[in-house]
Amino acid sequence: MTVDLKSLALPGVQHLKPYQGGKPIEEVERELGISGVIKLASNENPLGLSSIARAAIEAALVDGARYPDGNGYYLKCKLAEKLSVNPDQLTLGNGSNDVLDLVARGFLGAEHNAIFSQHAFVIYQLAVTAQSARSVVVPARNWGHDLQAMADAVDDSTRLMFVANPNNPTGTWVGLDEIKVLMARVPSQVLVVIDEAYFEYADLPEYGSALELLDQYPNLIITRTFSKAYGLASLRVGYAISHPDVADILNRIRQPFNINSLALAAAVAVLDDQDYLDRSIDINRRGYEQLTSRLNQMGLNFIPSAGNFVAVEIPGDVQRVYQNLLERGVIVRPVGLYEMPDHLRVSIGLPEENQRFLDELDTLLSAGENRR
Repeated sequence: MTVDLKSLALPGVQHLKPYQGGKPIEEVERELGISGVIKLASNENPLGLSSIARAAIEAALVDGARYPDGNGYYLKCKLAEKLSVNPDQLTLGNGSNDVLDLVARGFLGAEHNAIFSQHAFVIYQLAVTAQSARSVVVPARNWGHDLQAMADAVDDSTRLMFVANPNNPTGTWVGLDEIKVLMARVPSQVLVVIDEAYFEYADLPEYGSALELLDQYPNLIITRTFSKAYGLASLRVGYAISHPDVADILNRIRQPFNINSLALAAAVAVLDDQDYLDRSIDINRRGYEQLTSRLNQMGLNFIPSAGNFVAVEIPGDVQRVYQNLLERGVIVRPVGLYEMPDHLRVSIGLPEENQRFLDELDTLLSAGENRR
């Protein structure tokens, strides 16, 4: 008798589709037989690796045959000092995706639901569905989170709420005052996850980290990453800041060696590299101005962004423009998966990379390559 092996998987897992990241440069060059490809698809730091982080990695290679510190002691101590929290409030993850998954695994069951916004980061739905819990997707308002509607959606089965601030892929954000109102409305048995993966870039007067609310609301969880402004995307380091009781649950199910020794060393080191962080924020600010100024000149609509990327509306056939950009050696990201079929998301790169994208896009649209 032939067994359908997929049917043996948990119900929630059976309904999942694999996460699709941005195409790697090597894949595009191999498939299309071209060279000199630039990648503006995965919101990576265009400055490359911090020299201080690189030196720490090289030093850590001496003990490469040994297991890493499963507790991440030195990284936790460094983060606790920087954030003015206690180490027992921290949970380390293999990127912040890992921490988001831990939250779902630790607190969601088939009898629960989790609330998040339309156009929100796709990992929320993947993590919730894998637990056979129900996703409550609240319609967006002007591409962003409608926090009032999200609070209204809470019912007796709600256990989690995810708020991406800023949000990927829209770049939208909510002010700290809005988060304060949300937290005051949400019942204490509902854990609210504020995903601050891009918060270093959000240099806006009304924006503020939810970290300052943590002492007031034990049901608040803040997640962050070293993959963006700190430039450690390939090493995968993220963390959550929460009440110690929540952190205790997350650390019970966290794999003991989920961050490798090189990543731990690099993360500890890069926290001291203020020059690198300042340059990362500055090049992002200038790149955003470069992109949006030209997009305005081209008459293209885009969503104002507080992250290191811009979602731009493409008239006509978006997939055709995406494919033509690929053939010209420019990788960007279509976001139809996020119910944004008319947009491409472009990460902010080095000035010359931004210029190449803008020139290639202008050439394609002027030549009518966007016609269906």
